[in-house]
Parts: sequence; C-alpha cells; structure tokens
Amino acid sequence: MAKKIYVGNMSYSTNEAALNELFGTYGEVVSAKIISDKFTGKSKGFAFVEMKNDEEAMAAISGLNGKEVNGRELKVNEAIDKAQRPDGGGGFKKGFRKNNRY
Repeated sequence: MAKKIYVGNMSYSTNEAALNELFGTYGEVVSAKIISDKFTGKSKGFAFVEMKNDEEAMAAISGLNGKEVNGRELKVNEAIDKAQRPDGGGGFKKGFRKNNRY
C-alpha cells in the first residue's frame, strides 16, 4: 500500500523531477507533487511524495529528514490527512470577525 510523505523547508528552485530522483534512491516513487501558489504558480516550499510501500517510505523519511538539499535542511515525515489534523485542516478559525482584536 502506498504511503504519503510530507517534505518541508524545500528550496524554491526544487522541481518534481529532482524530488523523484532524490526519493527514488529509497524505493519506487508513485508520485511527487510540489505545492505552488495558485496565483503566482511559484513553489510554496513544500511537497508531498507518495512511495510504493511503507518500508520504502520509512527508509526515505529516516534517510532524508534533516538532510541538506540545495542549501535547505529538509523536514521529512509521514503526511497526515486533513481530517485527522488537530486543527481540522486549516482555514479561518471559527468565530473570526474582521473588527475583533485578539
């Protein structure tokens, strides 16, 4: 079963081919998707990589977390589904009002 991995603190110049190559040394990469800004199209500095199985994914996580790539120390860990995140998946906080000061 495929395992999804979060890759953070990436250089903005990193492309999906480079991610495939980097993670490919640990096993078969199913997909690599760099998250980009919807208006500018520029990288936001993080990505999601999907590896073919759990063993390969765990090897990639332990091998690449903290590794310097293109001058940036990567943060690599298992991705968490939006529904399972403690903040409920982001967005505006409940009860947010424009004129309130917190």
